Amino acid sequence: MKKIVVIGGGTGLPVLLRGLKQYNVDLTAIVTVADDGGSSGRLRDELDMPPPGDIRNVLAALSDVEPLIIELFQHRFENGNGLSGHSLGNLILAAMTSITGDFVRAVREMGKVLNVRGKVLPAANESVVLHAEMEDGTIVSGESKIPYSGKKIKRVFLTPANIEPLDETIAELRTADLIVIGPGSLYTSILPNLLVPKLGEEVCQSKAKKVYICNVMTQAGETLNYTASDHVKALYDHMACAFLDAIIVNDAPILPETKERYAKELAAPVVCDTAKLEALGLQVICDAIIDERDGTVRHDTKKVAALLVSLLAPPSHGTYS
Repeated sequence: MKKIVVIGGGTGLPVLLRGLKQYNVDLTAIVTVADDGGSSGRLRDELDMPPPGDIRNVLAALSDVEPLIIELFQHRFENGNGLSGHSLGNLILAAMTSITGDFVRAVREMGKVLNVRGKVLPAANESVVLHAEMEDGTIVSGESKIPYSGKKIKRVFLTPANIEPLDETIAELRTADLIVIGPGSLYTSILPNLLVPKLGEEVCQSKAKKVYICNVMTQAGETLNYTASDHVKALYDHMACAFLDAIIVNDAPILPETKERYAKELAAPVVCDTAKLEALGLQVICDAIIDERDGTVRHDTKKVAALLVSLLAPPSHGTYS
């Protein structure tokens, strides 16, 4: 069975995984632990544990249980002194961490309870803090604060400096047939994984095919006016290696009214600048890969999953007469 390792976080990763779990592949998700906002941030600060939110969403996406159980796991309390804003799944993961004494074990046990298809691994077994150095030299600390600084990001970095990835994560990367980066916020969901020492090095050194799923829209505070090649260059600048083999970018037109809504957030469709991407040595897959509804644009989970699985097939050399 072919092995796919997906690296990311935020809202994009669960969307992708829901499509991939329909295929007969060995699936592993490596998920960021840099989140410091909302329910996750509160639990992280109060209980000194890695933030559970991104992990929770991935577990829900890969689970194979009754929909009502997932609705319960994802339920967010809207009132209650101390409960307001917390999701039940975050609280369960916090309780499981307390019971088992270890966040990674808690995630593993929760995966059994939810009958998860595949493995879900945090990028590290500890909380990390994401910092951004802006172009004017100022430092903004905290994943949730970075997009709202109003300044252009020069680079991001993690503390503490001596973060260790899980041995299991390294083993999964070494045996992967395909490593998928994204989709997700470039600086606050993707790079916090790749900047974990040893984890990023393993990605660079891996013999697996590596593909980046580019975001559909730019993001104010992170990737304002970025083309697809700008996303790749930012990854390469942080990793000190040109590690990608392919990139998947949307080229389907977006409805004018949807574009107008995103423009209010200073977001615009990411341009597939094919010539620049090919100059970087990438196989460029520009395709209609969006699911647009209710004024929101997401990746089409079925289309993207099918494209990724097709990359696992050996290249056809044609026939000779």
